[in-house]
Amino acid sequence: MIHRKFFAMAVMIVAMTACANNQDISGYNPIARPYLPVDISVQSDNGGGLQQLPVSGNTADYRAYVAAMPNERYKLRVANNSRQRVGVVIAVDGRNIISGQQSWLRNNERMYILDPYTSAEYEGWRTGADQVNRFYFTEAGNSYAAAWGDTSALGVIAMAVYAELPRPEIYGRMSGAAEGAAGDSGGLARQAAPGTGFGETRYSPSYTVNFEPLPDPIEKVFLKYEWRETLCAKRILPDCRRRIGGADDNRFWPNNGGYAPPPPRR
Repeated sequence: MIHRKFFAMAVMIVAMTACANNQDISGYNPIARPYLPVDISVQSDNGGGLQQLPVSGNTADYRAYVAAMPNERYKLRVANNSRQRVGVVIAVDGRNIISGQQSWLRNNERMYILDPYTSAEYEGWRTGADQVNRFYFTEAGNSYAAAWGDTSALGVIAMAVYAELPRPEIYGRMSGAAEGAAGDSGGLARQAAPGTGFGETRYSPSYTVNFEPLPDPIEKVFLKYEWRETLCAKRILPDCRRRIGGADDNRFWPNNGGYAPPPPRR
């Protein structure tokens, strides 16, 4: 639903508002998590937010590891702590969570919109105006991205935040969560790596609003989720003592009207 340069239509999640490059990281030293104007966390259905282990304290390009458990259902909680309305493009395993297409975190992709000082939770791939299919951690080969032959950003939850292009107020505005498009493919990843599956359907009403983003994001976040055993082997977690080799190439974790369709049959 892209009509003009830098223009995207928006979709509202009605019930949910308000409420490093890859280098050898053995000997990981924890750093303080920065304050993010637009924050994102991974919330497990088993209870609570998953711990983030930062590898970059840069608020404009924040990166952290997250430990994943097999078959664990999860949702993404995004909080807009700023005074402006923003659009957020979110990609899981390199796929836009609204359109299901390959994402490059650009401002012409589908995005969710958040009013100032509000938050929302996104629990799955949006498969229609009123439904999503749940996110859950699974093996790489069982992931939604791998079903499309795209493992170019497997294991990364990415978010780009766009400020709204200033314009005169006309008849007031609605708030919500947005849309856009993009897309191509990738290669093959190690079977041992985690990915995000296409889970059961959940009711999730939405509606569209207008939102015109600025060309460049004001913030990017990359959360690299790995099995707990892998983070331990990489010495990211405190109980790590063993060392392993580098990861496959990953474009989101260097060296380290169109909703998401069901994955193709194999």
